[in-house]
Amino acid sequence: MTKKEEREARRLEKLEQEKQRMYQMFSYEREYGKYNTICGIDEVGRGPFAGPVVAAAVVLPKDCDILYLNDSKKLSEKKRELLYDEIYEKAEAVAIGMASEKVIDEINILQATYEAMRQAISKLSVIPDLLLNDAVTIPGIEILQVPIIKGDAQSASIAAASIVAKVTRDRMMKEYDKIYPGYEFARNKGYGTKAHIQGIREHGICDLHRKTFVKKYI
Repeated sequence: MTKKEEREARRLEKLEQEKQRMYQMFSYEREYGKYNTICGIDEVGRGPFAGPVVAAAVVLPKDCDILYLNDSKKLSEKKRELLYDEIYEKAEAVAIGMASEKVIDEINILQATYEAMRQAISKLSVIPDLLLNDAVTIPGIEILQVPIIKGDAQSASIAAASIVAKVTRDRMMKEYDKIYPGYEFARNKGYGTKAHIQGIREHGICDLHRKTFVKKYI
């Protein structure tokens, strides 16, 4: 076997392994296959000092052929961007909801997360029969919900929502970095890194900061 043939054989082996992994990632979707419209829900941004919490709702088709879906934190930025485009191209429906830093300060991060998730569900172009949620049960929703611990690593639908939410929020924070320089939002995405905390101490807080999160640094 030539080196070229060896490389091709390894590529095909890895592709087959990924197909098997994705088969497992659709196990919850198969388990609840009697439901016509299954929606994955996930959020990004519960921990940062600044910026909104962003939730995504994604309905994948029954015959979905997207590979490499996974918890967004386990993927490179380049891979997330590619998958983001593929999800929007192939999904039956995608919607975004968010709660601002002001809302987070007013009602707390957990309630703000629920609000962002309810927004995302309400904006879908289809009405889901079933929600697969990453760990939580969303109050005020009449649709049947299945909370899955570490769901973004176990359900393709939740993983897709994780990727959409992550890319959406990261892009926002990069734009905010241009408006509010000095905190390195483009790099830290609002999380409390050493450089971010130093920026708060040097420049004070900006409109994007969650006051309830940074009060000890003010």
